Amino acid sequence: MRKGYFFMFGTDIGIDLGTANIIVFVKGKGIILQEPSVVAMDLTKKRICAIGEEAQRMIGRTPGNIQAIRPLSEGVIANYELTESIIKYFIHKAVGRRQLFKPRVVVCVPSGVTEVEKRAVLEATLRAGAKEVYLVSEPMAAAIGCGLDISQPSANMIVDIGGGTTDIAVISLKGEVVSHSLRIGGSHFEEAIIRHVKRTHNLAIGERTAEEIKIKIGTAYPTENRYLEVRGRDQVSGLPANVMLSSHDLHVSLAEPITNIIDAIKSVLEITPPELAADIVDKGIILTGGGALLDGLAYLINQETYVPVHVADNPITCVARGCGKLLEMLDGMQSVLVSSRAYA
Repeated sequence: MRKGYFFMFGTDIGIDLGTANIIVFVKGKGIILQEPSVVAMDLTKKRICAIGEEAQRMIGRTPGNIQAIRPLSEGVIANYELTESIIKYFIHKAVGRRQLFKPRVVVCVPSGVTEVEKRAVLEATLRAGAKEVYLVSEPMAAAIGCGLDISQPSANMIVDIGGGTTDIAVISLKGEVVSHSLRIGGSHFEEAIIRHVKRTHNLAIGERTAEEIKIKIGTAYPTENRYLEVRGRDQVSGLPANVMLSSHDLHVSLAEPITNIIDAIKSVLEITPPELAADIVDKGIILTGGGALLDGLAYLINQETYVPVHVADNPITCVARGCGKLLEMLDGMQSVLVSSRAYA
């Protein structure tokens, strides 16, 4: 009885506001939602048709008057009104529309966002129905989410590869000693695959097909050669066509974005203080985010940096779980959070 009463009168929420997916953590319940950050708009009537999973299913399959839009681009707000709508949708879906008190919300943002971008996220979340909003950087949330003790005077290096950004940070004593945010992520892997298939096979494919290719045969370091038959539209005839792709083929297409990520990791290591660098060599680099699951990526980073590399357990949900853990200890973690009160 008491538990239901508490839920009715207020709860706290952690949101991983990603370019590709939004993951929602509710205090006391854990992760309850994980849906694509997509909005389907009826351009004729200027209204939202669907949000999340339902909108994702419409990508590439809609009539001309309905457009599937991602309101978040490269980890930041690209369309303010639609972002507010999508946050409101997920808050209501998480805690219900009849809650008497507004929730406190922890939202993650890339480590390289500007003050203007921070304010946009804070205001959109407040307008969506939050009582108070706290921002935390994605690598900090990822570190907390995968169980690292960030309060110790010892370095932990996190590489969070999301849908639109890669955030790299060396964390010690609840602070980011060195950090770098690269606006390259999983969506850029898919764009590279689309370009490669179009250039080498004259075949046009969509985002969902590119994502399927990436998951099934995408690789950063090819060992065994795997194959996948892919369907699309022939660029010459305009008719449906099939081609056979190999993982070695995909390795070529992914080389550029992967090289950029590895170069950014090297640049962060180069400017890390020597004592902390020694900790990283001892503990290794932790990979989080959906991009961490790309076949061969951890091995390639290890070969290029000579530092051990570990993929976190459930890397896709690390940031959301970190936001959830922060809800349990807001008072003791003010140094890693930016509160909406600071912008009032």
